Amino acid sequence: MTISREKIAGGLYGMLVGDALGVPYEFTAPEHLPPREMLEMDPPPGFDRAHARVAPGTWSDDGAQALCLLASLLEHGRLDAPDFAARLLGWYRDGYMAIDSNVFDVGVQTQLAFRVLEAGAAPLDAGPSGERHNGNGSLMRVLPLALFHPGNDAALVEDAMNQSRITHGHARSRVCCALYCLWARGLLEDRPDAWAHATRTLRGLITRGSEEEEALEYHVRPDDAPEGKGSGYVVDTLRSARMVFERGESYEAIVKDAIALGWDTDTTACVAGGVAGIRFGLSGIPVRWREALLGTDLVDALLEQLLAARASQGAERPR
Repeated sequence: MTISREKIAGGLYGMLVGDALGVPYEFTAPEHLPPREMLEMDPPPGFDRAHARVAPGTWSDDGAQALCLLASLLEHGRLDAPDFAARLLGWYRDGYMAIDSNVFDVGVQTQLAFRVLEAGAAPLDAGPSGERHNGNGSLMRVLPLALFHPGNDAALVEDAMNQSRITHGHARSRVCCALYCLWARGLLEDRPDAWAHATRTLRGLITRGSEEEEALEYHVRPDDAPEGKGSGYVVDTLRSARMVFERGESYEAIVKDAIALGWDTDTTACVAGGVAGIRFGLSGIPVRWREALLGTDLVDALLEQLLAARASQGAERPR
């Protein structure tokens, strides 16, 4: 199936712009945010911005890890867990894929997984998998997999879950990554109700009575009307992104609504911005934000490789 350049570029840029837009407002309660119309890359004077030494237009760990994933996929033509894990460690240690090599925000659970990786654990066994290990660190970076993936839905789900296992091994984290990728794929393919289609597809692929089914049906609850609080809990992040996506009439409205939730503003806007970018295309992302984004030479080079990879994948993918 041929997917438009607009949608693929919109997804990649939508994710990064949303992330960068949310960076200055991270950790802020919603009632302490500037008025919605003043939510820009450079906050209004007097706002006590997060990461005060970080230049406006800088993506965070979300964008850097997503670009690590994309670069790995492009080099190997598939998910290569050891290579992806090595690139994540390269980001953590040396600032690979970070603007100015500046690593300024690392999740607690991700740091724990990195210590396990550095001690020699197999990548797919490194991610903590306890009940409390359900931050949004694997969801925030997974979109490039959906933008790139040539395989069928089952293969996409497997890879989405496996990329999560490197840092976030719990079933809820893995299921959220899989559902988000199927949702993004549905939007790329112009499905009339991409979320519902993704839900049906995932239900048909996971085992009845499994921990994945429990995570989907009793925690994610994809049939419920979405309500989100903008927190760092992976399920809430996915719900928050869906909530603002479904009520938003433009890319700008969606990412501003995501940031207006407060708290984990960069990740909520990154996750929502990725699917909004697919929906509205690259041209639907405000020019002022695209021009303010740093690192666009790197992004454009990866985008051209991604588009070439999609073109070389040829005819309609297997289902």
